[in-house]
Amino acid sequence: MFLTISTTGSAERPATDLGFLLHKHPEKAQAFSTSYGTAHVLYPEADAERCTAALLLEVDAVALVRRGKGKGRGGAPDAALAQYVNDRPYAASSLLAVALSGVFSSAMRGVCAARPELPAQPRPLRVEVPVLPARGGPALVRRLFEPLGWTVTAEPVALDAEFPEWGDSRYVRLVLEAETLTLAEALRHLYVLLPVLDDAKHYWVSPDEVDKLLRAGEGWLSGHPEQKLITSRYLSRRWSLTRQAMERLELVRLAEADDSDVEEIDNAVEAETESEEKPTPLAVRRREAILAALRASGAARVLDLGCGQGQLVQALLKDPSFTEIVGVDVSMRALTIASRRLKLDRMGERQAARVQLFQGSLAYTDKRLGGYDAAVLSEVIEHLDLPRLPALEYAVFGAARPRTVLVTTPNVEYNVRWETLPAGHVRHRDHRFEWTREEFRAWAATVAGRHGYTVEFVPVGPDDPEVGPPTQMAVFTAGTVKEAKAA
Repeated sequence: MFLTISTTGSAERPATDLGFLLHKHPEKAQAFSTSYGTAHVLYPEADAERCTAALLLEVDAVALVRRGKGKGRGGAPDAALAQYVNDRPYAASSLLAVALSGVFSSAMRGVCAARPELPAQPRPLRVEVPVLPARGGPALVRRLFEPLGWTVTAEPVALDAEFPEWGDSRYVRLVLEAETLTLAEALRHLYVLLPVLDDAKHYWVSPDEVDKLLRAGEGWLSGHPEQKLITSRYLSRRWSLTRQAMERLELVRLAEADDSDVEEIDNAVEAETESEEKPTPLAVRRREAILAALRASGAARVLDLGCGQGQLVQALLKDPSFTEIVGVDVSMRALTIASRRLKLDRMGERQAARVQLFQGSLAYTDKRLGGYDAAVLSEVIEHLDLPRLPALEYAVFGAARPRTVLVTTPNVEYNVRWETLPAGHVRHRDHRFEWTREEFRAWAATVAGRHGYTVEFVPVGPDDPEVGPPTQMAVFTAGTVKEAKAA
């Protein structure tokens, strides 16, 4: 997947200013990790008369399959038909648009600290994309780019040059040329219109995509003759999001026509006194789910195994129904931070009697862990090497044997929903593995059967219909005949 941006210049205004604008030195070849592969930036030519910056996106085709299946929500659009053979590694698409925004983010915002006067200066630009999916053909390409000041060359790519009777493919070779645009404007046009022409985003389109579209479309989208098509395709034809974006664009258009601010136009409702509610962080949802499960179990004496910096211990202390809380961690540094968080040195005698922290390894049996109502392993197991899991299993389920055990761990299937997570990477550098829902349930069922527990599975966070929740939780209960069920 390849794209070049070229400009010309003179001794007084050298073309190599492009390097300042892109924040990438012409004498260096650089590589950047992106959601689905590696982006390389290099300069095939760089002198005062002409400078060309090339963006080469090397897509990991296997990661496309592993991180998302099927069309639409997080999957490679053609993966359902041909998982390992599709156009994603070769044809410019939303993958390339995401790489553009990540690698050239400052240039797209029009920021240049070294030469602050440069971003506002129009310059001769030439953009070339060798292979671009164009659902709508060359005519649509021209309808999208020409109103923005581009001279457009969109040459259809034949299905097979050896068999011209087969006709043209849905791909074009695109050349854009302009004399009056800034580089920031050009990048924002590409960021929006590449996925519009491809018409198949590789990640789940959430409500924040409306804000992305309006930021990138500022100054041009509200007056574009193909505004509705652009908005609908960019938002993957999600009707509610498209309507929201169109309403906001109409406000922008009215404000521009009246030479007013949007806030002055949108004055039918007084400003709300309360700020907009922010999404609840996943860590908070996880603690809430754990607390709810512990309360449902009737536990009073609780172990937090792998307590880290003490966030869960702190939450448990706020509920008087938990009469004894023990935090255990192998890291003394983490325990020191937890102690400061809890203010143990200033805690009242009655409260201090409810909590204790001590160092211990979950790879070994520990008599101090016996006799508790419940134990929590929150985001712990994925930090252990797989061969060490049986030791943890025996230490907790075999030796300590609390009545209830809660285990939470990331659901690797959900990783496709995080656009910025590099392809093939786990969520944290210390994770030794991350399991699918099937893998986690298989492990949990085996542990439960071996030690006389039953197990239920609870989703934590938004439960996506295709890839499940971001966190998966298993609730083990000892000494019952209740049948395990899967969420």
